Parts: sequence; C-alpha cells; structure tokens
Amino acid sequence: MTKCVLAYSGGLDTSVILGWLIEKGYEIIAVYVDLGQPCEDREAILAKALSCGAISAELVDAREELCRDYAFPVMQWQARYENTYLLGTSIARPLISKICVDRAHREGATVFAHGATGKGNDQCRFQLAAEAIDPSISVLAPWRMKEFRDLFPGRTEMLAFCERHHIAVKASHSKPYSSDENCLHTSYEAGQLEDLNTDGFALVDFGMTVSPQEAPDRMETVTIHFESGIPVAVNGNKASAHEIVLALNTIGGRNGIGRSDIVENRLVGMKSRGVYEAPGMTILYEAHRLIEQITLDRDLVHLRDRLSGEVAESVYYGFWFCAKMDALFSFIRQAQQPVTGTVELNLYKGNIMVKSRSSPMSLYDAAIASMEGGGSYDQSDAEGFLRILGLPLRVQGALRPRSPREPQ
Repeated sequence: MTKCVLAYSGGLDTSVILGWLIEKGYEIIAVYVDLGQPCEDREAILAKALSCGAISAELVDAREELCRDYAFPVMQWQARYENTYLLGTSIARPLISKICVDRAHREGATVFAHGATGKGNDQCRFQLAAEAIDPSISVLAPWRMKEFRDLFPGRTEMLAFCERHHIAVKASHSKPYSSDENCLHTSYEAGQLEDLNTDGFALVDFGMTVSPQEAPDRMETVTIHFESGIPVAVNGNKASAHEIVLALNTIGGRNGIGRSDIVENRLVGMKSRGVYEAPGMTILYEAHRLIEQITLDRDLVHLRDRLSGEVAESVYYGFWFCAKMDALFSFIRQAQQPVTGTVELNLYKGNIMVKSRSSPMSLYDAAIASMEGGGSYDQSDAEGFLRILGLPLRVQGALRPRSPREPQ
C-alpha cells in the first residue's frame, strides 16, 4: 500500500478525505500542524484520525516557527498583498507543507495530500512549497479530482459518508461563511460574504477582536521594543515571537484593532471577498514602520518599499521556497540590522497613534531638522544644490517651452 501524509485539521473536509483515501488503498499518516488555532481539542483531533483509520496521527507545534521564521520576516518587508492583506493564511501554508514533507521523508511516504479546493490559492501554496522541497513527492488534492467531486457534491453527501463510516463530526447547520484561523489572524470568506452588499463587519462573529464601537472609551498605551527589526519585548517584558504575537493579539483585540474587508485578486484569476482580523500583526507592522522611520536611510527604505509588493505577491501566490525569495530574505536581514529601538503606541477604538519612538541607532538630528537657526545645515548651500538639480529642466525648458497644463 502507498503511504500518504495528510495535512489533517479534524474538520469535515479532511475527515472525509482521510476516509476516502483509505478506501482508495492509501495508508494515511495524519499530521495536525498546530499554528495556534483557537478552541480546538488537539488530543481529540488526533484520536479521531486514528479512529477513522489513520496508521498514525501526530501533532507538530509550529507556533513559534510560524511567528519567528515566517511572519516576522514578511513584516520586516512591510509586505501587504494589494496594499492591504497581511498574508496570515498565505504565510502559514508553506510551513505546513514543509512539516508534512518532512514527515513523509521520515515515514517513507511518497504522497502528500491536502484538503484545499481547486478554486482557491491554498492549493497553489501547498503544492508549490512541497514540490520545491522535494520535486519527487506526489501532491494529491482530492477536490481537484472529478471522482471525488462527483461523490461529494455537497455537505449532505459528506455528512452521510461520515455517518456510514462512523466518523464523528459536528453536524451543526452551516455557518453563513467559512473561516481559517491561526495565531496571526482569522479570515472569513464564502457563503453570504460573496454578496458584496452584505456588511461583513456586521455578519461575521469575530473571534479575536471587539468592534471599535465596543472598545473602551479610553486610550491604552503599549510599548514594543525591536532589535534588528525583530520585536523582542512588549511593555518591558521580553518574550518569544509567539508570546509577543499572543500578547499583542490580546491588547489589540480588546481595542478593536486590525479588522479589514477586502476584495482581492486570487492567483487563479478570480476576485474574492475576504474579511480579516489580525490585531497583533497590525500593531507590529505599524510599530516596526515607526522605528524604521528613524533608523533607516531614505534610499534603503525606498528600495525596500519598491520590492515589498513583489514579496507580498510571492508569498500570496505560494512561491516561498525559491531563489528569488532566498535572495530577498537575505537582503532584508542585512537591511534590518539598524532597526533597533522602542515605540510607544496609543490604541483607541480601532486606531493606532504613535506616542513616542526612540533608538540608539536613530538618524534623526533635531538640530539639523529644526526650522530654527543653528545646527550644521547651512541653508545657503541649497542655492548651489538647486542650481545643479534643476540644470536639465532649464536646458529642456529653453529648447522646448512648456505651456501650463489646463485643468482636466
């Protein structure tokens, strides 16, 4: 029999896939990757996989790795897909693939299976990552197989399969949307959210944040310290990457920070609507940006900003393990060396406002920047600077006089 590692969540889809793959003759090794999914009984999930026929079931705690090695480097790039989405799901998928391929190698499995659909982005992220790590591995995606879709055209057929095979699932009424959760964020999509006239913020039962309207009527101050672009302490308390994200999720969540409603362009070509909440990462992105403002020079920041969209696209599309990203992550590690300092932020009803920022590596010189007299900047020098800067414009203007542009 062929051994197959299944990225297993314990939900309806992967439970059905597990049973179906066993019927197809596979020996299933179920791997539950713990990324901080809330409100789940991990032991029950593993027991369920075994009761469904898996030859083994394993939990891999990847929460620290997700934050430290995946989320924080993307944050250092200030990467947002289409200038908005903080990539919480996109970041997690290559890590899941890496762990599952590693388990496949250890167990002698040649197949990696997942429950992503053939319409979404996750199928790309899982497969591109897995094949980059091991080009010989076979990636099995049941939702892309007509045989599977014909057998399970809807939820009713899936529940009937579970009943026949004594697979325990929560047979509650379907929510009006689907969700994906980890410690970085929660995403909500599909169902009633596919109607753009639906108020997503009113429909979704958010799990990480209160609404800005329900947040306290007073500001809360949070202090974050960075070392070489990496957050290392919150409110003076040093902590691991995962602990920092959790602490800021709690602080940001109670202040209504980090909700968004986006219509985004999927890699497969369609537009889709998603509602997101990412309180901790939203705070970290802003705090990191504020420290960069005083520690990095202009040209380096502008270069990073020009490349940031490229990084966001690569992460969103699933090209995590590739030569381009290797080079880009090497670049950002070097660029972030001076980004050390402390930021104080005031949080109020969904808003983030800077209170103070300081750094031993600060390039800000108040004496030079001041509009008052003094400092080492001689304003007379600007005369020659502008004569040189404007030389091409004066030459062109003399040869090709311009007419003032009319208002459009």
